[in-house]
Amino acid sequence: MNPPATDATVPAGPRTGGHRRATPQSNRAIVAAPAITQTVGYGTLYYAFAVFLVPVAATLHTSTTAVTGTFTASVLASAALAVPVGRWLDRRGGRALMTGGSLLGALLLLAWSQVHTLGQLYTVQIGLGVAGAASLYEAAFAVIIAWHSPDRRSSALLTLTIVAGFASSIFLPLTGRLIDAYGWRTALLILAAIQAVLTIPLHLLVVRAAPRRADARTSTPPVRLRSVVTDSGFWLLAVSFTANTAAIAVVTVHLVAALISWGHPAPFAATVAGLFGILSVTGRLATTGLQRRYRTTSIVAAIFAVQAVAVAALPVAGRNAVAAVVAVTGFGLGFGVAAIAKPVLLAHRYDTRRYATIAGILVVPMTIAKATAPLAAAWLHTTTHGYASVFAATALICLIAAAALIAVPAMGTPRPSTTPLS
Repeated sequence: MNPPATDATVPAGPRTGGHRRATPQSNRAIVAAPAITQTVGYGTLYYAFAVFLVPVAATLHTSTTAVTGTFTASVLASAALAVPVGRWLDRRGGRALMTGGSLLGALLLLAWSQVHTLGQLYTVQIGLGVAGAASLYEAAFAVIIAWHSPDRRSSALLTLTIVAGFASSIFLPLTGRLIDAYGWRTALLILAAIQAVLTIPLHLLVVRAAPRRADARTSTPPVRLRSVVTDSGFWLLAVSFTANTAAIAVVTVHLVAALISWGHPAPFAATVAGLFGILSVTGRLATTGLQRRYRTTSIVAAIFAVQAVAVAALPVAGRNAVAAVVAVTGFGLGFGVAAIAKPVLLAHRYDTRRYATIAGILVVPMTIAKATAPLAAAWLHTTTHGYASVFAATALICLIAAAALIAVPAMGTPRPSTTPLS
């Protein structure tokens, strides 16, 4: 089998955090364990919040908007730690960090079950943002990148993200049933137990330093971070993935409300929005398969363009049930593509010994967009008294994401620097 097409501009050098030889069994464990921990971690630390929103607000005698603000604070806390976490991963690996993050997440879920004021909830949610930064996707990606050679990274990342892609499908209904049966405080205790039992031991026992490979025994120094941040390709990637993150955040938050405003019943709107989980798996499979024949940037840019067309059509198509499903399907195919494209592109383009730090720099604007784009969309909806302008702006953002990826140069080396960026 031919290796997947790449967009490499700097020879990648794998992280050499250990000296053992890699075996197929150890590689499978390094993929399987994070696949489980990411599914559980995203389910308990991220997706479950939506189900707790209304009962927590009622108990604290505050608005759902005020409670949502604590979640925004959590996302921003995660963004603030992206670069420091990346540096840690590059220098020390993921075992201690991911184990500690999982433990902190379990403890904070316990603490959440005992909150009685909005201020206490802010403290817990900010802490959960810290736990997520240490234990969720970016840390897991760094571990996968370090353990796998370039021709195996795409399939390893695909396996991880496909399994973790079902986190919402598992934990949203599970959390809802737990709340109905036991109340939200007891439900959080159960989720804390699930988090502790399934994530802490796997991170502690399975995540290890990557084995040394023959191609790592070179005297080539790691790429300078200054060379990366002065590379136009890096900032084009940043623009593209930040725009895509913003577009997905807007549609995720506002699609159900938009469909209801266009006359659809709430159960239909929720069911259509639920298609995103299945469609994200489809998009990831298609992207990984096409990478064997085409440039990753070309494939992902095409998918972002399809998203632009689909979301632009929503204000018209969304009023008909069948047409709404078609439009949502078009947008949903790109729902999880960035999750596998970003680590693949960064690992091929730059030195993997600095992968986590480089990815952390890129994650900062993406996470800020994730936190703020839905708020901007809500303001636009209120100002224009409708969702047509919201989805038109989202379509434009998708086109920007596609154009930026197309413009990423396939060749050329970032300018060298004699002084590391600190």
